[in-house]
Amino acid sequence: MADDAAGPPVRKVLYHHRTQGKAVEGVHIRGITDALRAEGVQVDIISLPGADPYSSPKAMSPTRQARPWMRLVTRLPEPLFELTEIAYNLIAGWRILAWLRRNRDVDFIYERYSLFMYAPIWIARRRGIPIILEVNDSATVHRVRPLFFRRIAMAIERCAFRRASGLVFVSAIFRDRAQAAHESMAPAIVTPNAANIDKFTFTPAQRDAARTQFNLHGHVVCGYLGAFVPWHAIDQFVHRIADHLAAAPHLKLLLVGDGATFPALKEFVAQRGLAQQILMTGRVEHDAVPGLLAAMDMAILPSAGDYTSPVKLFEFMACAVPPVAPDFDPIKEILVEGENGWMFKAGDLDAAVACVLERSRDPTQLGRVGANARAYITAHRQWRNNILELIAFHDALRRGDVVG
Repeated sequence: MADDAAGPPVRKVLYHHRTQGKAVEGVHIRGITDALRAEGVQVDIISLPGADPYSSPKAMSPTRQARPWMRLVTRLPEPLFELTEIAYNLIAGWRILAWLRRNRDVDFIYERYSLFMYAPIWIARRRGIPIILEVNDSATVHRVRPLFFRRIAMAIERCAFRRASGLVFVSAIFRDRAQAAHESMAPAIVTPNAANIDKFTFTPAQRDAARTQFNLHGHVVCGYLGAFVPWHAIDQFVHRIADHLAAAPHLKLLLVGDGATFPALKEFVAQRGLAQQILMTGRVEHDAVPGLLAAMDMAILPSAGDYTSPVKLFEFMACAVPPVAPDFDPIKEILVEGENGWMFKAGDLDAAVACVLERSRDPTQLGRVGANARAYITAHRQWRNNILELIAFHDALRRGDVVG
């Protein structure tokens, strides 16, 4: 892990989060935790009660709640919901203090930042324990459910970002926006998401079986993996490509996941008589995802957050499935046009359709670009890479080699 000049190696980390530990959140938490443990670090996790990421449902739907009581909380009017989030500081603080009474040799606390959460930083500073915030959310970003107490959220976030030992952002543009909003912040690094290559490695027989399952032999398969929600725009993409599929009988779409727009899209596909060319699996466990990816030749990401680092992008690439993705800055940090994927102007779904249709006609190029994508993930973007960067960052903070 760390060299001798960096000081003693990291041996124990407390990972605290307030998410439900499901879907992509769970993938990320398990990726970080498993990679730390593989490096010999003891990791203890404090989760939202009843939301252990190793036991919470791993189904892909973002609308499914991990526990019944969580459904009640999420349905509260926005002011009450946010007051509940603020009050959770008391629970988080009590649980972290209880853990610290039993564990006095922790090297640092790793916190998946949540809005209104400050207790872990207050405790860490009082105890002289380094705390690093992993920032996936912010009061500065546009929200489907707008903040009611936005000024309070901003004030707490400003204190959190200044008083943490260090910050980890998933993209450079996200870091820069936070810096512009809060002016003064703790030292920060940028670490995009990742995927473990060993979970996305298939034999020819496994790929053949996956294609046989869905009757995909003799076709080029463009896949989608994720939530069927308006902001991911898979429904809009399908509506646009539907008129072109009759002229592209070699192409099939394999759409994996569910969500709010799934029922209407499934009905649209049936009404247009496209069910043989557009296959919709519905919700699947994350552990079943690699087998579905094995059936794909290319992948489409119709839209994404303009500051996010989509986990599905890395999973496609790890599987040697070249992605077609919007040209948001975080994606441009990963993709090299025509080398390990392709990009279209964000928001221009007609361009996305044109790109998919064009690339689907050249299986040789798909194979070459897919191989490059997998090689990139193998060398640079496995969860172990994230952990090595995190530990190096911790060591630099400890030595005082980085400044805000």
